[in-house]
Amino acid sequence: MNKEELKQWVSTQPKVELHLHIEGSLEPELMMELAVKHGVKLPYQSINEVKEAYNFQDLQSFLDLYYLGASVLIDEDDFYQLMWRYLCQCKADNVVHAEIMFDPQTHTERGIGFSVFMAGFKRAINQAKQEWGQSCLLIMSFLRHLSEESAIETLNAATPYLSDITAVGLDSAEMGNPPEKFSTVFEMAKKLGLKRVAHAGEEGPPAYIWGALKTLDVHRIDHGVRSIEDPDLITFLVSSQHPLTVCPLSNTKLKVFEHMHQHNILTLLDLGLLVTVNADDPSYFGGYLNDNYHALIDHLPINKEQLLALLKNGFKASFLPEEAIKSWMLKLDITEKDFL
Repeated sequence: MNKEELKQWVSTQPKVELHLHIEGSLEPELMMELAVKHGVKLPYQSINEVKEAYNFQDLQSFLDLYYLGASVLIDEDDFYQLMWRYLCQCKADNVVHAEIMFDPQTHTERGIGFSVFMAGFKRAINQAKQEWGQSCLLIMSFLRHLSEESAIETLNAATPYLSDITAVGLDSAEMGNPPEKFSTVFEMAKKLGLKRVAHAGEEGPPAYIWGALKTLDVHRIDHGVRSIEDPDLITFLVSSQHPLTVCPLSNTKLKVFEHMHQHNILTLLDLGLLVTVNADDPSYFGGYLNDNYHALIDHLPINKEQLLALLKNGFKASFLPEEAIKSWMLKLDITEKDFL
C-alpha cells in the first residue's frame, strides 16, 4: 500500500484515544462564539488572529494561550458544547473509545464548580452514547504548577462525582514540578479506587517517568518519549508494559522534536514498549487522532504491521473491561487478515 492508501485504511479502523485534554479541543470558532456570548474580552479581533496565536514556541507559551481560551467556558452549556463537538469528531475519526482528561482547577480557580462542568460533560457523553454508542471515560487531571494542597481540595470537591470519574492524572508544566510533589493526593486517589496516569518525560527528564511509576504508582505514562535516554527505564517499560500515550503532532508543535521525521515513536514501538497514538490538545496542535496517524504515515517509514500494532496498543492500554478489549482486538484481527 502507498501512503494515501495507508491513510485511507487507518482512518476507517476502530481506534482508542487515551491522551486528550477536552479544554484543548476548544476550536477558535467556539472560543470566539463563547467570548461574544459572555462578553469576555480576548486579545483577538478575529478567528484568524486566534489561529495566528497558535504559533507558540514552547510548552509555557502554549499553556498561557490554553488557559486564556478556557476563560470563555462559563456555563453548563459551554461545557456541553465543548464535549459534544469533540465526541462528534470521535465519530468522524472512528474513535470508538476515548478516555478524556479535564482540568477542574482551570475552572474552579475562576469560581466555576463541579456542578457546572460535570453536568455539561455528562449531558454530551450520554447523548453520544445514546445516538451512536460512543464509549468514553473521564480522567480528572491535577495542575502540577499548583500546590498539592490545591490538588487535594480538588479531589475532595470531586467526591460527589467519583462515579463518573475513572482516573486521576497530572498535567501542565513539567519542569520544576516532579511527580513526587503529588505523592499524597495520588495515594488518596488510589485508596478511592481511581486509576492513575501522569504526564512525564515530555519536557521533563526520564527521572520524572521513574517518579511517576514508583511514587505515584501510575497505570500509564502520558508522553514518555524521553524514556529513550535511559536504557534501564526502557528495559523496565518493556518488561512492565506500562503504556506510553504518545502525541506526535503535539511533540513537534512544542519542539520536543524539531520535525516529525525525527520522532522516536517507531523506535520505542520496535523496542517492545506499549506505545499508543493520541492527539493531546488537537485544536492547538493541528489535528485530531486521524491527523496524527496521517502525520506518521507522511513523515516516518511506518509499515502496515506497525500501524496495526499501534491501533491494538490503544485498546490494550485502555481502561476498558477485558471483554470489551478482546472484542475490539478480534475485530482488528479480522481486519488484519483483509489488510495483509
